Amino acid sequence: MTMRTIRITAVLAVAAALALLAAGCGGGGTSAPDAQTAPAPSALKVGLITDLGQLNDNGFNELAFKGLERAERELGVRGRVIESTSAADYVPNMSTLARQGYDLVVGVGFAQGAAIATAATKFPNVKFAIVDVDQASLKGAPANVRGLLFREEQVGYLVGYLAALAARRESADTISAVGGFKEPPVDRFIAGYRAGAEAAVPGTKVRWDYSQDWDDQAKCKEIALNQIAAGSKVVFQVAGGCGLGALSAARDRKVWGIGVDADQSFLGPHVLTSALKGVDAAVFLTIKAVQDGTFSGGSNAVFGLDQEGVGLGRPSPEAARADLDAVRAVERKIAAGEITGIPTTVG
Repeated sequence: MTMRTIRITAVLAVAAALALLAAGCGGGGTSAPDAQTAPAPSALKVGLITDLGQLNDNGFNELAFKGLERAERELGVRGRVIESTSAADYVPNMSTLARQGYDLVVGVGFAQGAAIATAATKFPNVKFAIVDVDQASLKGAPANVRGLLFREEQVGYLVGYLAALAARRESADTISAVGGFKEPPVDRFIAGYRAGAEAAVPGTKVRWDYSQDWDDQAKCKEIALNQIAAGSKVVFQVAGGCGLGALSAARDRKVWGIGVDADQSFLGPHVLTSALKGVDAAVFLTIKAVQDGTFSGGSNAVFGLDQEGVGLGRPSPEAARADLDAVRAVERKIAAGEITGIPTTVG
């Protein structure tokens, strides 16, 4: 098994750095440069396992990494990231960290659910957290696992509301979404998107398709191009790194795109906004809970608009001000509990 690790701990003396490198090689990885200040030898040790999207996905792997970096800076923890190259790596990577005495192991993404259940059962004295997976759904529901869930349907509703308003300004009634796999977090985004669009402009047609891939941008671009050819004026990407191809198609065909997880406005003014997911905050708060002694396994932590777990990204400078104002009003109503019952599943 080949593992590429990024060591994000602070600057150490040469001897200490060599010792840490040796430990990293024992787990099958390589080490990255040190950060600025050395943590105490007794510092909390936190390991992060990416999914196949890797750290440069401009999405939730990168956000989880930022949460770990913040914990290193503010809490003085010792962190290590292992970037998995195949699904077969998940359990061995988690087991390596557990054997090396890591206090918390964080898995990123729905695809790691089965692996974290296996590892947590094998190492009951190690704390585990998993992004996008309901702890109760894991095999055996291990008591040392905490699920980190998000109310994607809330922010999906907001971007769907905005998308329908934007399409109407072009005398169009069709918008679309490109999902990665048909998984609960993806469908919560899409279900909210459809509900928000229909609330904003009744009769709006919402189309969605799945790429069955998180990484291949060409697949998502082809799907988005087909949706645009069928009349879609706004394309919402919910497919990780693959979804960047959908946003590229939106740019090429001069229609709106909507980013996901991280703020993807840097791609250009064609990005109407992004549906943000606070994976970084969730990872940081989970690490802090372990350090504080308040971590509770056997349950989930759920992050919504009221906890700033989801939200809107930077709007395009070309977006209509009146539409943005309307969406912000809806956002306040959701956060205040005035809009409830947003769907979380699609057919």
